[in-house]
Amino acid sequence: MKKIFIIMLMGCLFITGCSSSKNIKKTVINKYSDSNGYKLKGNLSITNNDDIYNYDVEVGYKKDKYYKVILTNLANNHVQVILKNDEGVYVVTPSLNKSFKFQSDWPYNNSQVYLLNAISNDIKNDEKTKFKKENNKYIISTKVNYSNNSNLVKQKLEFGKKLNIKKATVYDNDGIAVITMIFDSIKFNPKFGKNYFSLDSVIGNNTISNNSENENTNKKSNTNNDNSSKNTGNVSSIDDVIYPLFLPSGTKLVNEEKVNKDIGERVIMTYDGEKSFLLVEETSDVFDEFTIIPSSGEPFQLIDTLGVMTDNSLSWESNNKEYYLVSDVMSKDEMVEVARSIGNVSSLK
Repeated sequence: MKKIFIIMLMGCLFITGCSSSKNIKKTVINKYSDSNGYKLKGNLSITNNDDIYNYDVEVGYKKDKYYKVILTNLANNHVQVILKNDEGVYVVTPSLNKSFKFQSDWPYNNSQVYLLNAISNDIKNDEKTKFKKENNKYIISTKVNYSNNSNLVKQKLEFGKKLNIKKATVYDNDGIAVITMIFDSIKFNPKFGKNYFSLDSVIGNNTISNNSENENTNKKSNTNNDNSSKNTGNVSSIDDVIYPLFLPSGTKLVNEEKVNKDIGERVIMTYDGEKSFLLVEETSDVFDEFTIIPSSGEPFQLIDTLGVMTDNSLSWESNNKEYYLVSDVMSKDEMVEVARSIGNVSSLK
């Protein structure tokens, strides 16, 4: 009789625990996915080998399709903004006076560690979500969907007593924490100004140069002769060429050519092998007038900066240099691995 009672008690506890976890999961999903809007602030850290890159993050969201994400790199105060409104998706770099413009499904096509509704979708889409309670906090573990970086596979989400998220950590295949977002403050259903989600709110009083909307301008080529809007204060030379520390097996540098732009320099590096690719490194172009560059790609977070990812290319700006990597045979993961290995100091070829 005593054994039967113990079995019944354990069964009740198991059912209660399952019910509790399901209720908490449902509450979190509803809390974040049904929100009409929010503002949040926090700190984002990205680990790349032994280096850690830290950002201040501010997010504004208004249901259903308005987003404004301000990322400030704490190492150099470099600011970039992801903006989504009725006109499309923009990745704006105010210091360069330019923006990439996308017609994309961002942020619904990938996990996003600093967007509450994206986190809610991760929880909702994972039927094997793991749940546990530690001290005064709740832990939910889920799979993630970073289609441009399949090495990121899972995340741990920490919630307080009232199920407000406190921390999100994304792990790779080896169980190493790669991305960590600490949420400092969250305000639901805030009031946004009339122009909060407009491009003007990001670029201030700068004038948009519509003449620069050339479909090929996100490809680095020598054919661009329209430099009327470029600022002559650009960095004029590349003193040290930076090479990738990682190369796919059997791939090597076979040619390197430095050419002069109208303002600044460009280095074109050709890598040959089974995983051949072209890498262009050039001085950043700063424009006098705000310039929009149409792109067929997607916004992509690459350690210390936001870049542009397409099926066969990756472009980004870092430390007053612009990079463009293109390959017809490399996967997105391989392109990302090469790009992540390009450090801030010169390396051996």
